[in-house]
Parts: sequence; structure tokens; C-alpha cells
Amino acid sequence: MPDSAHSAHSAGADRVPMRTVIAYGAPAIGAGYMYLLLSLYVMKFATDILLIAPALMGAIYSLSRLWDAVSDPLIGYISDRTTGGLGRRRTWILVSCLPIAAGFYMVFTPPLSLSEDALVWWMGVAVIGFYSAMTIFYVPHLSLGAELSDNYHERSRMFGARHAAYILGCILSLVSLQFLLNEEYSEGGDVRGLAAELALLAVGIMVVLVIFAVVRLRERPEFQGRVAAGPFKAFQDVWQNPHAKLLLVVTFIEHVGSSAIAALTLYVTHYVVGAPTMAPLIILAYMVPSSASVPLWVPLSRRFGKIRVWIGGMLLTGISFGAMFLLAFMESAELRLGWIIAMAVLAGLANGCGGTIGPSVQGDVIDYDEHLTGERKEGAYFAAWNFVQKSALGVMLLLTGFVLEFSGFVPNVEQSQGVKLAMVTLYGLFPLVCYLVGAWMFTHFKLDEQAHSKIRTELDARLSAQPGVRANS
Repeated sequence: MPDSAHSAHSAGADRVPMRTVIAYGAPAIGAGYMYLLLSLYVMKFATDILLIAPALMGAIYSLSRLWDAVSDPLIGYISDRTTGGLGRRRTWILVSCLPIAAGFYMVFTPPLSLSEDALVWWMGVAVIGFYSAMTIFYVPHLSLGAELSDNYHERSRMFGARHAAYILGCILSLVSLQFLLNEEYSEGGDVRGLAAELALLAVGIMVVLVIFAVVRLRERPEFQGRVAAGPFKAFQDVWQNPHAKLLLVVTFIEHVGSSAIAALTLYVTHYVVGAPTMAPLIILAYMVPSSASVPLWVPLSRRFGKIRVWIGGMLLTGISFGAMFLLAFMESAELRLGWIIAMAVLAGLANGCGGTIGPSVQGDVIDYDEHLTGERKEGAYFAAWNFVQKSALGVMLLLTGFVLEFSGFVPNVEQSQGVKLAMVTLYGLFPLVCYLVGAWMFTHFKLDEQAHSKIRTELDARLSAQPGVRANS
């Protein structure tokens, strides 16, 4: 093994200590809670409680994605270039605390005195502000995960733990969602008041978890100062990396499909299934297998390879979503409820694969970039992937808003068969097509374990040859 700063993290290294895995994953609990609650409930909160037109909320999400085209690359580049005592990642993870808290709290606390136009502006600032602040956290946090281990399969374990923590946060958000729905459907319920209380509790927990991670984690100093390119050159390198280019396209396609559950589950459960208060249970049926299956996907990827396993996960997810289209043709409410729960379990099981394997493969692609350029640009790469993931959600929310608007959707009444078909088409057939295309495209991905092993051997040899480089303690 080379006598270098990579020693503790090289291809043959021991497992990453559990204390590091826990500290790294912890903030993902808060992130999962906030992201899911906004993804699931803000559109319905806006249309059914605040009475904002669906198309206007869709436009707000579309604008936030346009802003992401600036903020994501900017944060990625700045993170890569940052130096200092806390390191280039933990500095920005810590800085993110207060703006995340402010943005999330604003979303659920619009003043009652606001006019219709002012309310739309408030929600626009709150939603865009929250996602911008989350970028400050999310990109450096993902980048740090790729730096904590160079091992091809340990990365899957690290990101698998992060995925499990993220899903735990999502499960906790479902508890909050159940409280909000119960309040919404109870006579005289105060949804606004409850939403404000839950938001305040959530931002407090998120701040604590971020501080815990910043205190416990350590960064690798040899990665600092290894980005010579300017921002445009850095992202040109990302796009010119053939593995990254393919992965960006596949990531977008996959997340357009998976975003359907965030954008439409409440609508489908309410207006198609006819069981609005069962929405948290349905989403729980998706989330629990997603988290619980992480220990399954890591050994499967060791045995059959990350790429094959991820392709299988995409196909299973697509089939599970595609089967949701049949909901519009089932006459029995009990059958509809049982069917959507069963398909949610299958889709969640497959989702655990993408959450575990996807970021791990991204880390391998970053090693390929280091092999070509000699730089460590985790921030630029994860900014690009983060942007396409959020863009996918934005596309689904935009489509949801306009499809509901122009199919004749009217809040809080029985919907026509045409509206129901529009919902299940977006919820089922559209994700099915996305996942089938993504799986087919990913069969062309060539950076497998053997190719990565050759790259890591060369990188470790380069670093060991540098004068003055010592092994980590």
C-alpha cells in the first residue's frame, strides 16, 4: 500500500469507522424531512389552504429551477476553492444552517394579512430561498461523502448510510404530514398554525444535526487547493467527461420519474384512490423498503457490479410506477388502496438501489476526472448532479400544475374521469417511460469496477511519488 495520505482510504483500506458514517449521515435526516414535506405538501398547501392557482405554484418551482442553474454551479465551484480551518466542505455546511431555517419557516408561515399578489410573491421568495439555502448544504455534503473513502464499494456503504438517514427524515415528515392532513380534514382545523409549529421544530433539529456533523467529521487536507480551473472550465470538464455526461442524462431521466411520487401522491390518493388521509401510509410503504433495502443493495453490487444492479433497480421502479396507471380503471376503493400500497412497496425497494449506488458511481466518475485533470472537483460534479435532480422535480411540479389547471381540476370536489386519467398518466406511464429510457442508456456506461481499479492504482502511485506526502494517522 502506498505511503501516502490516501493510505487510509485506498482501494484495499479497512472500512470507514461507524462513527464517521453516523456523523456523515446525521444531517441527511433533517434534509430528508424538509425536502419531502415541501415536495409532498407545499403544492397542496398552496392550492387547497392558501388558494393559490396551481399554475402559479408550478411557475414558482420553474423559476426556482432556473435560479438553480446559477446557484448550484456557483456553490459547487466556491466549495471546491474554499480553504480554511474547517475545510472546504464543512465551512459551507455550517454556513447553510440559518438560511435553511429562514426559508423553510417562511414557506409555512405566510401572514394572513397578505393580499393575493403579495401571497404569491411571499411563496416565491420562500420556496426559491429555501432551495437556494439547501444547495449551500447539499452540494458540499455530497462532495464530502465522495472524499471520505476512495474504495469502490465503501462509497456505496457511505452513501447507503446517508440514503437511509435521508429516508428516516422522510418517514418523520410523513408523521407531520399525517398531522397536517388530519388537521385539514377536521372541522375548524388550523392547518396554518400546526404547520408553523412543525416548521419551527424541524429547523431547530436540522441546525443541531448540522453542527454535530461539522464537529465530528474531518476533511482530507491534501484535497484543498487542487482546483486550478475557473468556474466555466470546471463545468466544461464535467460535460466533457464522457462518464459524467451519460450519468447526468440518466440522473435527470430517473429523477423525473421518481419525482412523480412527490408531486402527485397527495392528489392521486385524494382524488383517484378516494382515501386522502391514507397518503402518509402509502408514502410510508414506499419509504420503509427504500431505507430497509440499503443493506441488500451493497452486497448485491459487490457480487454483480454497481452498474447491473442499478439498471435492475431502474427497471423495477419503472414497472412499479407504470402499474399505477391501472388505478383509474379500478371500481373498488379497497382494491385501489391495496394496489397503490403494493406498488409503492416495490417502487420503494428499487429506490433504495438508486439512493445507495447512484452517488457511489458519481464518486467513481470524479476519480476519473482526477485521473484526467489532476484536480479534485467534487463540488462541481455534485452541483451538476444536484441541479439535474432538482430540475427533474421542477419539471414534474411544473407539469403537475399545468396538467391540473388545463384538465379541469377544481380543488376539494369530485374530479372528472378526464382529470383522473391525467393524474395517473403523469403518476404512472410517464415515470415508466423515463425509467425504461434511463435503464437502456445506462447499459452504455463503461466505468465498472475493473476500470475504476486501474484509475485508482495510477492515482495512488502519483500521490505516493509526491515529495513530502505522508500517510494519514
